Amino acid sequence: MTDREFLSTTPGTSIRDALLQLDRGGLQVVFVEDENGVLVGAVSDGDIRRGLISGSALEDPVRSVMNLDPAVVPPTASQEDVDAIKRRRGIRVVAVVDESGRMVDVVGERDRISTAIATPVVLMAGGRGQRLYPITKDIPKPLVPLGDVPMIDIILSRLREQGFRRIHVSVNHLGHLIEEHLGDGEAHGLEITYLHEPAPLGTAGALAQLASEIDQPFVVMNSDLLTQVDLRRMLAFHRGAGSAATIGAREYGFEIPFGVIRRDGDSVVALAEKPYHSELVSAGIYVLEPLALDTLVADEYCDMPTLLARLMDGGRHVGAFEIHEEWIDVGRPEDLERARQAWERSRR
Repeated sequence: MTDREFLSTTPGTSIRDALLQLDRGGLQVVFVEDENGVLVGAVSDGDIRRGLISGSALEDPVRSVMNLDPAVVPPTASQEDVDAIKRRRGIRVVAVVDESGRMVDVVGERDRISTAIATPVVLMAGGRGQRLYPITKDIPKPLVPLGDVPMIDIILSRLREQGFRRIHVSVNHLGHLIEEHLGDGEAHGLEITYLHEPAPLGTAGALAQLASEIDQPFVVMNSDLLTQVDLRRMLAFHRGAGSAATIGAREYGFEIPFGVIRRDGDSVVALAEKPYHSELVSAGIYVLEPLALDTLVADEYCDMPTLLARLMDGGRHVGAFEIHEEWIDVGRPEDLERARQAWERSRR
C-alpha cells in the first residue's frame, strides 16, 4: 500500500499540492476527506486537467475539481465486489470505507481487499533498544525510521493489509512518544489501545492486563521486526494444531570458521572443514490462546520463554510454525542497515 500521507488530502488543499501527492503516491488518484475524516471526494489527473481547461487555477482548492462520487466499498466487500466496481466504472483504485464514511483502506490495481479480522494483535514496544544506543537514547526503537518511515508504521501497515484491525501496544521506555505518534490508530485505519508497563515487565508480563479482554486466540509480536510473514496462515496453523501456543520459528545458520575435530578419547575419528550448523530459533512472533494469560500475574515480570515453559509444564501443547518469508530482527546497527536496505528495495 502507498503511505497514507499520499493517499488523502482535504478539500481546501490546492490543486498544485494535490498534483504533487498524485505524483508521489503512484495510485493515479488522491482521496479527499473532510475535517472529520469522512470521505467526500476523489481527484485524478483527468479531473485536474478538465478543471484547468474549464478555468480553474493551480492555487484553487481541490474541492473545485474533485469527483463527488468516488468509488467505495465496505470492509465486508469481497474481491469479486471490488473487481466488479472497477470494471463498471473503468477505474483502477477503490476506497474501503467504514459505516461512518471514513476511509480505512485502499485497494489498488494489483491489490486484493483484506477482509477485516477480529483477531487482536499485541505489539511489544516497551524495550529500551540498548543495542542500538545512542540512536535510542531519545527515541524508542519502534520509532526509529527505515528511510523516512518509522519502523512501527511499516509493521502496522502490513498488519492492516492482512486485515488486522485491533492492536494493543505495550509501552514503557519513552512510551509517551509512541502514544503521541500513533494516537488511537485512526490515521492507520486501526483501533489502537495501550498496555502501560509501570516497570519493564519482559516480553510477556504486560499481557496480564488483557486477561479480562481476550476471548480468542491472539497474536503477539515484537515491534522491531521487518517481516513479510502472513499471520493469517500462522493463525490457521495454530487452530489446526489445537495448540495452547504457537511459536514463529526461523532457521538460523552459521559457519564455524575452523576445522572441527571429532574424536573418540584421544583418537581423532573425523575432521570437518568449516562446517555449517543451523537451528530453529524463535522469531519473536507468537499465537496464544486466552488460557495462556492464566499463567501471568499483573505487574509481574515474565519473559515469553517462561510463559511457554509454564504451558508445557502444565501439559499444554506448544507448536512451531516455520517462517520462510523475509524476516529481520532489528536489534543491532548492522541489522538496522539491512532493514533499511530491504525497505528501500520494497518501495521500488
